[in-house]
Amino acid sequence: MRYTINGKPVQAEVDVRTSLLDLLRDHLQLTGTKKGCDQGACGACTVLVDGDRINSCLALAVQYQGREITTIEGVGSPTDLHRLQAAFVEHDGFQCGYCTPGQICSAIGMASELERGVPSALTEDLRLKEIDLSQDEIRSGNLCRCGAYNGIVDAVHQTFARKSNNIFAKDAAE
Repeated sequence: MRYTINGKPVQAEVDVRTSLLDLLRDHLQLTGTKKGCDQGACGACTVLVDGDRINSCLALAVQYQGREITTIEGVGSPTDLHRLQAAFVEHDGFQCGYCTPGQICSAIGMASELERGVPSALTEDLRLKEIDLSQDEIRSGNLCRCGAYNGIVDAVHQTFARKSNNIFAKDAAE
């Protein structure tokens, strides 16, 4: 099977029943993506596929051949943090850090979805062209057992919301 993972071509031979999460962690040693509940409920395993967030524990690796997969390892590096990673540090958006990779991938995916006008389950008015980046939108999707939500919300909001009207923007400086 052939994939593009974190911008690099990857080939792996795995059983067709292998989850994308297990491919990443067990076969490719990309251990930033975490196994939490293994049932799609917690979001610790969130990765981006073609820019959209998915729970990799529920996805079969075979389904994602030829697609662009981004894990936390592809988001930034210790010497070149993504601006959301830097905001997590600034706002103390993590405690134990276990959910942090999934939180970051999920927030990047959410921002992309909002930019394209894709509503979430919490979007009240589906006719809106610009969706409000509310605290509820930010808090949806991923669980943090430590309760670092205030820092997470602040980091996501700082990174993806316009200060003037609280509507999503790629760059808060716009």
